[in-house]
Amino acid sequence: MNDIKDLAACGIPIGFPTSVEQIREMTMLYSCAMREVCTKLENLSQEFELNKARNPIQHINHRLKRLESIRNKMIQRDLPLEYETMRDEITDIAGIRVICSYINDIYAISNMLKQQDDLLIVREKDYIANPKVNGYRSYHLIVAIPVFLSSEKQIIPVEIQMRTIAMDFWASLEHQLRYKSQSKVSDSTRQRLTNIAEDTFRADLEMQQIYEEISAIG
Repeated sequence: MNDIKDLAACGIPIGFPTSVEQIREMTMLYSCAMREVCTKLENLSQEFELNKARNPIQHINHRLKRLESIRNKMIQRDLPLEYETMRDEITDIAGIRVICSYINDIYAISNMLKQQDDLLIVREKDYIANPKVNGYRSYHLIVAIPVFLSSEKQIIPVEIQMRTIAMDFWASLEHQLRYKSQSKVSDSTRQRLTNIAEDTFRADLEMQQIYEEISAIG
């Protein structure tokens, strides 16, 4: 099944020259890697519950990037549409989002992951301390984790995005508004969204301070 019609019938976008077998392999490998990292996060969450400590992890979401999105990203980066290039250059095929209560929780979970000796930190971007121009805040880690198969081991990257509830609220709605209106968003509207992001961040800081004050009393 290597001709264009067969690939299109399987949902592989035209212009993404790879075989169905490679797509199945990719899906299996990245799904396994994503499950491994999710398990690590769920283990931490269960440990907090067992110790009756406050659980900093509110919830965990995960997804595999759609083939069309991978293709578009490679085109935007002027990368050759080849399977090997995709494996080497696209590091967010497997993505996990961790939602935390407070900003300090994000850094705490990040440090716990960094201490796990089977995780390699490939890239780290702190958009909380250094937000994007539009106001976006989140903490991004690209980790590489071994996936053990029957006859070999493969190292697969997984992107982890960590946000507070407030950051996720802003990012989710901003994403919906931006993609719904696309180029119709005016400069004044963009500025309003940025201002809301700043207000949301100030609320995060205030909630963190209130929590710390209450904890100190208790």
